[in-house]
Amino acid sequence: MTGTQLLNYPATDFRFRSPNSHSIQLHSVAMTSPIPPLSRAATVTSPQLPLALWPPLDFALGALSCCGACVFTNPLEVVKTRLQLQGELRARGTYQRHYRGVVQALWVVGRTDGLRGLQKGLSAGLLYQGLMNGVRLGFYSYCDAVGVTAAPGGSLMSGAIAGALGAIIASPAYLVKTHLQAQTVEAIAVGHQHNHQGVMSAFANIYWREGVAGLWRGVNGAVPRVMVGSATQLATFSSTKEWVARLQWYSPNSWLVALTAACISGVAVTITMTPFDVISTRLYNQPVDEHHSGRLYQGFSDCLVKVCRTEGLLGLYKGMGPVFFRLCPHTILSMLFWDLMRQRAFQDVQNQS
Repeated sequence: MTGTQLLNYPATDFRFRSPNSHSIQLHSVAMTSPIPPLSRAATVTSPQLPLALWPPLDFALGALSCCGACVFTNPLEVVKTRLQLQGELRARGTYQRHYRGVVQALWVVGRTDGLRGLQKGLSAGLLYQGLMNGVRLGFYSYCDAVGVTAAPGGSLMSGAIAGALGAIIASPAYLVKTHLQAQTVEAIAVGHQHNHQGVMSAFANIYWREGVAGLWRGVNGAVPRVMVGSATQLATFSSTKEWVARLQWYSPNSWLVALTAACISGVAVTITMTPFDVISTRLYNQPVDEHHSGRLYQGFSDCLVKVCRTEGLLGLYKGMGPVFFRLCPHTILSMLFWDLMRQRAFQDVQNQS
């Protein structure tokens, strides 16, 4: 999903257009302009491939945009992690529930751990967002620039591959983030407590205890999580946004179109991705034995079977509320920041040429 597809500014404001976003723009103009759609379409002889930024710069812009969004949504990530670990491998009604929903969980964490507790794991989260989304958005932008996304199914495939690459590269940061966000005082602790002293201490402890391979423990749950989330987002957002624009609920090119589409798309992504998110969190946070193997789960499929057997199907949807409330603002903020920075970058390139 490009920044163009998300915000859909007027054509005069664009420095970056893909074939897909160009067709959406023509559709929007056809609804609001007195020029008949066919006559406007006749002026387009062939789709133009978008300009491409220098890949390292595109990586940096994608990383910065998602890091900016992470600062605002990290408290929801803390709550999501706690809810997903609560009652691990125990039947409903057999464990004490410290967290009972998004608002109550935010209150409990803030009251017990302080305001700083709501930003636990922020530095590791920023590292993860920078690496994962820098690779993800940079790779997808490159695919868009060379025309891969214009092919049937190209957008979906590019998004899935980009998500998988980002998840693999950034997996150690997500591992440490999960450990730190699960840590708290004994009174409200859930899941295994690793008791790291900080980000660098966590990386060092994992490395000395499990070696380099230990830093990528749990990646088999992260890759399908990001692939499913990325593919679902790309498959639903653009079509939903076009549908909302066609209904003319808001003025043309209003940011509310993107906001509404993000919320609707967020429901689809939340439903499809939450089970993978729960499994990923469990695999990352589980303790290991002297052979560096997980004490609770042997892998993705083993975790899936054990959660369903002991906690029921609803166990796969723990933390669904904060997943949704985090996803919508994070998508809007990250794509907004990314689009604005890319537009400025393209302006600078054109001014220098």
